[in-house]
Amino acid sequence: MRGGATGYFLAAFLAVAGPVSVCVAQDTGAQSAVLTVDPERLFAESRFGKAAIAKLEAAQQDLLAENKKLEIALEAEEKDLTEQRPTLPPDQFRKLADAFDKKAEEIRAARLAKSRSLTTLRDEDRQNFLSAVVPILGDLMGEMGALVILDKKTVFLSFERVDVTTRALARIDAALDNNLNPIAPQTAPDKITPAP
Repeated sequence: MRGGATGYFLAAFLAVAGPVSVCVAQDTGAQSAVLTVDPERLFAESRFGKAAIAKLEAAQQDLLAENKKLEIALEAEEKDLTEQRPTLPPDQFRKLADAFDKKAEEIRAARLAKSRSLTTLRDEDRQNFLSAVVPILGDLMGEMGALVILDKKTVFLSFERVDVTTRALARIDAALDNNLNPIAPQTAPDKITPAP
């Protein structure tokens, strides 16, 4: 272990510059010091993740519907303004056109802000989920005598038995409700260090 650090280390969600060359556990029946998980599966297949994804998709559909309504309204207003142009003095038309342009820009900015807020919500949901599952994964590490959990995508080669994603999913759903509140008390091992 790096720097002689002691305790348990969780690196499941560490962004690694490149893949680990080879990570092969000897299939001796002994517990592995290295485990892997698929973080995307943990989130997407967990009860919380499914609910969060459904909530986000519904919000995105609502945003698309709102955008479409606003687009239709703006197109109608622009058409009306264009039809008025021949009957208006140039300075009056310019004022109306400038006001329309300002309104359209404000609507676009508000739509963009709402879209960004959905992205922020998605990121917060994922971060909250990862924070909540660290103790659960730590328990699993301790029970299996492991010292580290790696993101499966960063591992070049391993035995399938070191991938504990399915087992972790069952634990996560048994331990947490859809709001990430504990269902049953969790005992986390000492010094679990999640990746930044």
